Amino acid sequence: MNYDPQLIQNGFTYLEYRNYIDFKLSEHKTTENNVESELINYTRLNVQRMKRLDKTAQISNEIINKLKQIKQFYTFLIITEGWCGDASQTTPVINKIAELSDGKISVRFILRDQNLDIMDQHLTNGSRAIPIVIVLDQDLIEVASWGSRPKDLKILVTDWVKDIQMTKEDRIEKVHAWYAKDKTQATQKDFLEILNTLN
Repeated sequence: MNYDPQLIQNGFTYLEYRNYIDFKLSEHKTTENNVESELINYTRLNVQRMKRLDKTAQISNEIINKLKQIKQFYTFLIITEGWCGDASQTTPVINKIAELSDGKISVRFILRDQNLDIMDQHLTNGSRAIPIVIVLDQDLIEVASWGSRPKDLKILVTDWVKDIQMTKEDRIEKVHAWYAKDKTQATQKDFLEILNTLN
């Protein structure tokens, strides 16, 4: 499938995405204009997580070396929303990978609820889980995708969901504790696998 160049052009850069989240928070809204206090609080927490990872995340030498071998140009089209906890733990890492690619990889962010036609082609077990990263080649043809969280964590969450004693809030807490302990390594492992398929 070919993607519309206008869609890519209109997408946010990482900095624009971060600034847009801050702007919406200043209006006491989320990126989808939701005014529900719980989602606004999630969004504020996510801003802190992204700030921390922007400063602390270190990309592996394996990824850096692989980036040097890539010759073509790619776009990572990221479907997300500011309130999404998994996005806050992964998009700073994905952006850092692109920044280290010497211009070979660009990132563009689009909002899920404004792009449901694209979202619905990348469902996770029938749900609109985000973030989703769609890897596009220079002709804007999809060559890979990733989401909505690292594969290692997906396996754990599947088990946690089966535990009827565990509340949604408990799961969210365990997810973020896992990310803190993992220190972006699982996300990087997943993206190294993707990079190894690119020319």
